[in-house]
Amino acid sequence: MNRTIVKIEEDKCTGCGQCIPNCHEGALQIIDSKARLISDLFCDGLGACIGHCSEGAITLEEREAAPYDERKVMETIVKQGRNTILAHLLHLKEHNETGFLNQAIAYIKENNIDMSPEGDTSKSKSFNTAFDSLKEAQASQKPADSGCGGGCPGSRTIDFNIDPKKVEAAALASAITPNAETPSELRQWPVQLHLVNPSASYFRNADVVLAADCVAFSMGNFHSHFLKRKSLAIACPKLDTNKDVYVDKLAAMISETKINTLTVVMMEVPCCGGLMGMAQIALQRSERKIPLKQVIISVQGEIIKEEWI
Repeated sequence: MNRTIVKIEEDKCTGCGQCIPNCHEGALQIIDSKARLISDLFCDGLGACIGHCSEGAITLEEREAAPYDERKVMETIVKQGRNTILAHLLHLKEHNETGFLNQAIAYIKENNIDMSPEGDTSKSKSFNTAFDSLKEAQASQKPADSGCGGGCPGSRTIDFNIDPKKVEAAALASAITPNAETPSELRQWPVQLHLVNPSASYFRNADVVLAADCVAFSMGNFHSHFLKRKSLAIACPKLDTNKDVYVDKLAAMISETKINTLTVVMMEVPCCGGLMGMAQIALQRSERKIPLKQVIISVQGEIIKEEWI
């Protein structure tokens, strides 16, 4: 899948850091006084950071970005030095991307890349110690006016890793106690299809719900009925732009991330039908075939139709 990803011209970058808090998914960090894209896995390609670069150092480029290949990413990352490598590893660790993290560490070991601090010949420090050192270094380099050194928390990729037993206990308490809050079944962030990364850990081997934006507002029990132990993506087939990206992401989830099933939940209004159309096109373009379910919700939140296609 070709994907739009930010490109940073190092010669133009002054390291001011104004792009950092405006990076949607924390893919940019200031390292060695330069803005660095530490992982295209977390770059959504929307370019929100571009308008905040006064030097014009950030542009967008279209390039092959799927399937995501950690080893290829490392080939680029290692050229930018030890601190950038550590920042990339730390980013993977903090986002619970254990598989990619292990691949990156294996690449470092196989290629005998020296990760010891400059002037340290012992090479005995563990990666965890290196991570701690990196955090201290990043704190000292954080731009004074940015207020955020690791990207916008509002769109940062997060796998909640919810304990099903705790959710069930909260649901039971809610049923017994009338005024108790209904627990959320959401297991990840972000959820908007433009922002989600099809390679994210919470999509791997998962049952995925693709819901129209209005569904959750119409259906009072949307969480308990559809989201339990499932991953979510939302979209509006009428108002959203650049919907070709939606098809590409869905196809990547099916072929590369290997989701188990896809349930498309949409409203009864005609404009919602495009959501099912995108899912079907993505399935046609995919190397794998998975079960596809269609659910239609009335404007008053009732299930009108629910069937496997």
